[in-house]
Amino acid sequence: MKARITRLLMGLALTVSSLVTQAAQVQVAVAANFTAPMQKIAVEFEKDTGHQALLSFGATGKLYAQIKNGAPFQVFLAADDKTPAKLEAEGDAVPGSRFTYAIGTLVLWSAKPDFVDDQGEVLKKGDFKYLAITNPKTAPYGAAAIATLTKLGLFDALQSKLVTGENVSQTYQFIFTGNAELGFIALSQIIVNGQLTSGSTWIVPADLHEPIRQDAVILAKGQDQPAAQALADYLKSEKVKTIIKSYGY
Repeated sequence: MKARITRLLMGLALTVSSLVTQAAQVQVAVAANFTAPMQKIAVEFEKDTGHQALLSFGATGKLYAQIKNGAPFQVFLAADDKTPAKLEAEGDAVPGSRFTYAIGTLVLWSAKPDFVDDQGEVLKKGDFKYLAITNPKTAPYGAAAIATLTKLGLFDALQSKLVTGENVSQTYQFIFTGNAELGFIALSQIIVNGQLTSGSTWIVPADLHEPIRQDAVILAKGQDQPAAQALADYLKSEKVKTIIKSYGY
């Protein structure tokens, strides 16, 4: 009996040791618009797999530059589909690992209730001092904002009122603090479980800009790394799709 208990304890110790050995960390570069959902996903990922996702957020263009300069990222969640494809073509990503994890939604938002109408007519009235956007050179949501203003025929009239954030998180802060009365950000920043958290908003019609197709890719530093592959697989799970949907994607 004693020998049997000893064997069981040894078996349990080996199992625990194996799980600890298998659990690993994965360095993840994440587009700023996906901050809230990815923080939640990372918690669930660790619970379900034992792996820990270490997250770094920023504008897609700046994250690309960091990757090209040798940053230790193993997985990249971009705000577009062009940047991951470019990294794959340049040999900085694992071939065939790229996939779309979300379709972004651009919104015009103000922290003030009733300031933004549900048709975006506030833009035509121009009764505001500053309109915040994200840098269109580094962030797809900024490029989508410029495309929207251009298609509406308002870019020239509003250009002098534009204030530019480095990423959508900074753009959100401009609006939230009142430094800009309104601005273009991602729907995911102001919605939780399908409900607007504060302020007033206009969901920009999809035909006013190119689709914001957000792709993920395993980077070269993540090749043959179990935690990197585990995260890529996890992002495709039904559980994660439900989380992503709850943030307006």
